[in-house]
Amino acid sequence: MLKLYGGARSRASIVHWYLEELGVSYEFVKLDMQAGEHLKPEYLAINPFGKVPAIVDGDFQLWESGAILLYLADKYAKTPLSLEERAVFSQWVLFANATLATGVFVETNREREMPRLLTPLNEIFSKQPFLLGNEFTVVDVAVGSILTYIPIMLKLDLSSYPEVLNYMKQLSERPAFQKTIGGGA
Repeated sequence: MLKLYGGARSRASIVHWYLEELGVSYEFVKLDMQAGEHLKPEYLAINPFGKVPAIVDGDFQLWESGAILLYLADKYAKTPLSLEERAVFSQWVLFANATLATGVFVETNREREMPRLLTPLNEIFSKQPFLLGNEFTVVDVAVGSILTYIPIMLKLDLSSYPEVLNYMKQLSERPAFQKTIGGGA
């Protein structure tokens, strides 16, 4: 059975959310980060950097939330992903972790980057409910988790982006989100 390793208030909740969306069997191994469980040899054998999340799927080990999301999307796709579909998923997951997260959560970038990032997203959501159209995908987990962390971690006024706010509200009402990120996982 797939094991997800994570800690309280960590990026493991992003993977946790996606696993719930997929409806696959998994075990969530909650590490006590305060006690340093992520720095013990047993866990460092899975991720030598001692960061969460990480997964163990049989003999396969993987860390880094974006890589895990992409692996799970590929593994549990209803139909095999094309090279182009895989590339688009990668584009959005990398955007979420590298561009959106740093644009929003790095304070020195925020004033300049947030309008450059949220204005196009607002435009996308004015035309369709999800990033890639009418269907919820892994990219909504990646981008949506970063967006929904904004009101949890920062007190920013997003009223200039009503479609982004509506998207965040829709995501936060999903049962899998409620069970994981919305439940403080």
